[in-house]
Amino acid sequence: QATVMGNNFALSINTESEAEAKRIFNALSAGGKVSMPLEKTFWGALFGMFTDKFDVNWMVSYEYNHDKK
Repeated sequence: QATVMGNNFALSINTESEAEAKRIFNALSAGGKVSMPLEKTFWGALFGMFTDKFDVNWMVSYEYNHDKK
């Protein structure tokens, strides 16, 4: 994908719960394009990326061990 005004950055949301991450991901990605489904990752987080219907890039994450820090 070529760089155009607005697609050279992404907004990142770190949530307090897995349920919140899923809710936000599903709501904001509706009508857009998911580039990485919201899934458990090898680094211990639930993580996904998408471009919303307004061509804004997003990253949503929930760190499973965030209470231990």
